[in-house]
Amino acid sequence: MSIQNLEPQVVWKNFYALTQIPRPSKHEGKVIDYLYNWGLSHGFDTVLDGGGNVIIRVPATPGMENRKGVILQGHMDMVPQKTSDSPHNFLTDPINAYVDGEWVTADRTTLGADNGMGVALSLAVLEDPSVKHGPLEILVTYDEETGMTGANKLSPGLLKGDILLNLDSEDESELCVGCAGGLDVSASFKYLKYKTPMGSKGLKVTVKGLQGGHSGMDIALYRANANKAMARMLLPVVELFGVKVVNFTGGSLRNAIPFEAEALLVLPKENVAAVKECIANVFAEIKAEFAESDPSAQLFVEDAPVEPKFIQGSVMLRALKAMLACPSGVIRMSRTMEGLTETSINMAIVRTEKGRITIHSLMRSAVDTAKAALAQRVQCIFELAGADSIQFKGGYSGWTPKLGTEINKVCMEQYEKVYGHPIKIMATHGGLECAIMGAKYPNWEMVSIGPTVRYPHSPDEKVNIASVARIWEYLKAILANIPEK
Repeated sequence: MSIQNLEPQVVWKNFYALTQIPRPSKHEGKVIDYLYNWGLSHGFDTVLDGGGNVIIRVPATPGMENRKGVILQGHMDMVPQKTSDSPHNFLTDPINAYVDGEWVTADRTTLGADNGMGVALSLAVLEDPSVKHGPLEILVTYDEETGMTGANKLSPGLLKGDILLNLDSEDESELCVGCAGGLDVSASFKYLKYKTPMGSKGLKVTVKGLQGGHSGMDIALYRANANKAMARMLLPVVELFGVKVVNFTGGSLRNAIPFEAEALLVLPKENVAAVKECIANVFAEIKAEFAESDPSAQLFVEDAPVEPKFIQGSVMLRALKAMLACPSGVIRMSRTMEGLTETSINMAIVRTEKGRITIHSLMRSAVDTAKAALAQRVQCIFELAGADSIQFKGGYSGWTPKLGTEINKVCMEQYEKVYGHPIKIMATHGGLECAIMGAKYPNWEMVSIGPTVRYPHSPDEKVNIASVARIWEYLKAILANIPEK
């Protein structure tokens, strides 16, 4: 069955249309054009602002003109992650989405339900004449995943609504009323290259098969980090067996737990057997430690052509030690909301290119002072290791929960009517644009809802079909019961 034939069709056909448009972060031109023309073709006042955001303004349905204005908000971009055997090109190819039992997933790539499903729900509201609503503004933001660019560039005063209903949550049983703030850090080591000695052998070491996932939502699942695993395997062979690193490549996205890493090595030919044994032993330790959270971890150690030059050994050694010393994972769980991660860090990307070893991590915390303390800790580690450059950027504060607002009450009441049981009030360790936009529109009441999405930011991403139908009914009920002005 094609996903566009699933129920409710008004939602799924819009989601299907989005899967056919390449829209990785920073490459949203085609989807911007699509959304802008969609709004115009349906006769709505449609605006493209200076930050790449698309805004569609919709009048109230008859009899609902006196209700508070609502902004339905999602982001247009998606995380471009795929398995190593996938030929998919995110810049040109549509997503191959298909039904897999109770879920919709994609063929060895991210699905884009984060946040294509939120955008599809917003468009469906405008297409379905049976939906009752007050004045609406649909806000589809640009480049959420790599820097929240659209939210950061959104102008104060442009939107007139009173309530922001963000559709970027990933569990239908939860009403999100807060999120963590974030901060990116990049540390780099400058290196020279030296000529490989005659008689050396080449090896390629690959870690793959890890689950990866969203570095906010999935960080508390304690999955293995491919970059940390690779550094842990390389350090002893570099120290003990004369191994030199030619390159180290791990991870690809700042907000995804890396599920693959690769290193190319050169070494004395007489040490090949000992090096292979050492790497295998360390990997066996890692695999045992993560047997429950990452049972499909794989190691490949293969003979490779001997590269003519390698990275300066003393610098590589310092970088590996810094990578192992630098934390990656949960730092602290919340003391006020059960099961919520308060502070974390993910070592997302490692690259050796253009004369620099660069390690990029993303820190998250619901507490600004805890985030600052973690940043200081990371800076100290890399300074002690002799990094030439340590840069922090993209920092933003969290969204502080405000309980007892009118929209919270509406959402709780309507959820119980639709689902037959109370909704869970929660905050997320993921970053939501609400934090940034709420600072520009302090009058807004904000909540976030969405269908159940599992493993976003990874090739295992999937959305539960039944949850889409239920969240659609829930969304319609909320809009029909928005308070009067």
